[in-house]
Amino acid sequence: MYPWQDYSGRLSPLKLAVFVALFLPGSWTALAFGMGWLQPRPFTEAIHEVGLWMLRFLFVALAITPLRQIWQWPRLVLVRRMIGVAAFAYGLAHITLFVADLKFDIAKAASEIAVRIYLTIGFVALLGLAALAATSTDAMVRRLGARRWQRLHRIVYAIALLAVVHYCMQSKLDLWEPTIVAGIYGWLMGYRLLVKFVGVRGKLPLAWAGVLSIAAAVLTALGEATYFWVALGVDPMRVVSANWSLAAGWRPAVIVMGLGLAITAIGMARALAPMIGKRLLRFA
Repeated sequence: MYPWQDYSGRLSPLKLAVFVALFLPGSWTALAFGMGWLQPRPFTEAIHEVGLWMLRFLFVALAITPLRQIWQWPRLVLVRRMIGVAAFAYGLAHITLFVADLKFDIAKAASEIAVRIYLTIGFVALLGLAALAATSTDAMVRRLGARRWQRLHRIVYAIALLAVVHYCMQSKLDLWEPTIVAGIYGWLMGYRLLVKFVGVRGKLPLAWAGVLSIAAAVLTALGEATYFWVALGVDPMRVVSANWSLAAGWRPAVIVMGLGLAITAIGMARALAPMIGKRLLRFA
């Protein structure tokens, strides 16, 4: 079966579109590298670019479960495995470029990974992704058994956390996007916890999804404020207040809240659409 086919062997427009889209960031990075657009440090820029897309694809894969439930779009599950494997492929490209930048000196690369803690964390995350990618096939699901396979693949939550920590440590003071990523991670994990404790038939009521979006934004602002307070001694209230003021641009907490509420709003629209359609037919 080809990646763009569904389980019945027919062409899936959704899978085809996602399959093509997964190649675009890597293709653009390769083109930019070859054309000399990634100056002054092309290897460094390429390493960061593919590493960032690894993290984005990993988070998209984690978002499939809440999105297909909130949006009532069960066929989204068809692309989750594909996106997860793509995340590993980008992670593999990430470390390959890192080694290439060291002129393929494996000993020096291993030493760097062992000595620098943020590299160690990233490497452990990549090893975890490799284990998940290697066991992502239907044959491995049958071999391991559904329960053991599910237990193994739950380590993706820890892998995602390690990837976030790696990104934050690597970024140092440029924490705008890492803070957004951390806030999204909080939303994704919060969704799963709420489904467990207040979910109805394995789904989270839309009202709770909205509350979660606001809570994740508040935690994002508090987390950012705590970091700048501990690392730089900045007054936490200045950072918190800046998150709710557009004078300094779109701050991480606002973006996290906006994404969560947008997802919830689309879910509400999907839920109300049949009711509105029926009422319109009555008046027609």
